Amino acid sequence: MLCVLGVALLGLVLPERIRIPVAGASARDWNPKSFWFEPWGTSGVHKGIDIFGKTGTPVLSTTDGMVVFAGELAKGGKVVLVLGPRWRLHYFAHLDSIRTRPGMPVASGSTIGTLGASGNAQGKPPHLHYAIVRLLPAPWKIDGATQGYKKAFFIDPHAYLLGH
Repeated sequence: MLCVLGVALLGLVLPERIRIPVAGASARDWNPKSFWFEPWGTSGVHKGIDIFGKTGTPVLSTTDGMVVFAGELAKGGKVVLVLGPRWRLHYFAHLDSIRTRPGMPVASGSTIGTLGASGNAQGKPPHLHYAIVRLLPAPWKIDGATQGYKKAFFIDPHAYLLGH
């Protein structure tokens, strides 16, 4: 319990060491306009970005943190969820394999899985769906877009990865 509390407190003071989550990828490997794009299947709007690559390419933690979930979800397929600095959850979905487990600390750039097309991405080109969720809302981000109230919780991964 003390270890978890220590990690949680460090999350408030650790600097973010941001890393693109697919080994060898750059901003050319995703569409920056796909964040909050609609219509997007049963979720209505796309609350992340899809970074394309080859099956089996290492997926890297974008930041230092602690793995809070590693397993399977219906839509996301094989998924890893990392709690990082500033109480942000980093969501990595459609993995081919998972190389971490809950409770493990991760460093920015460490391998947490491999790129794939699991979950509702089956039959589509292999990609990582990457999303960032704030646990502490930013109500000033709410706007008139479809589900715009959820923007208080979601961060644009494109802007985050490029340091904007």
